[in-house]
Amino acid sequence: MSDVAAIEQFVKKYKDLKAEVSKAIVGQDDVVNQILISIFSGGHALLIGVPGLAKTLMVNTIAQALGLDFKRIQFTPDLMPSDILGSEILDENRQFRFIKGPIFANIILADEINRTPPKTQSALLEAMQERAVTVAGHHYQLNLPYFVLATQNPIEQEGTYPLPEAQLDRFMFAINLDYPSFVEEVQVVKTTTTDILPKINPLFTAQEIVDFQTLIRRIPVADNVVEYAVAMVGKTRPNTPSATNLVNEFVDWGAGPRASQNLILAAKTHAAIQGKFSPDIENVQAVANGILRHRIIKNYKAEAEGVSDEQIIKSLF
Repeated sequence: MSDVAAIEQFVKKYKDLKAEVSKAIVGQDDVVNQILISIFSGGHALLIGVPGLAKTLMVNTIAQALGLDFKRIQFTPDLMPSDILGSEILDENRQFRFIKGPIFANIILADEINRTPPKTQSALLEAMQERAVTVAGHHYQLNLPYFVLATQNPIEQEGTYPLPEAQLDRFMFAINLDYPSFVEEVQVVKTTTTDILPKINPLFTAQEIVDFQTLIRRIPVADNVVEYAVAMVGKTRPNTPSATNLVNEFVDWGAGPRASQNLILAAKTHAAIQGKFSPDIENVQAVANGILRHRIIKNYKAEAEGVSDEQIIKSLF
């Protein structure tokens, strides 16, 4: 199949996928889009929202519709790395046998990732970056596609361990979840207080998803679009020649090169779902908020004056 035909097939399957997810998820269109862009770009996502906004249901529904194996890990202060990765046990023949942990699935929901100490948080890092884990000196490859979706509660900060910047940078998107609108909330209450459960049908195989991820990497990008993305990321770095006034005044640290890579990858996927064969500057701008939000470290002045990440990112366009 030619790449043109493959992109046309991708557009159709993406629409079917959105329709399938909407059987269980009311509204949250932008959030679902960003999660799916992240999956098809081969990245990971961090979901930031207060409890009760259907984060777990959303990930579970997307996993079912994609036909992928899904595991949920509830992060707690006493969770150990072996609880995530698995451990070696001595079996009845006095041989060591490796029992796989919940990390061995296609989609991992790391629930409340900031509740656990850095030692356990970092158990996820190798898996996210290398798609492999090392336990007791043995290297285990994870099944592809592999996607980590972590959630974080922004209001209850007592007894939490904020994610270090290096770890945050591993996430392609940071996605803010807002409360539903009045109409959406009425619809949610109507659909979730009956005995009718929506049936989610799997629409993909694991291999199809890997093939679409490869297709997206093959999409060509014009030089001016790459230069635009790199220039945009360069402007986030304070006290450099290209930094904007807003950045110099309100930002401590800017985004690194991984942000530029993610901007282009996500822009390719964003273009592909619209049936375009190459991304343009509008596609880069469409994904910029989710990709730069967690990579721009604001200073105290920004917090004091209520300057939002979105305002700073908008000033880069």
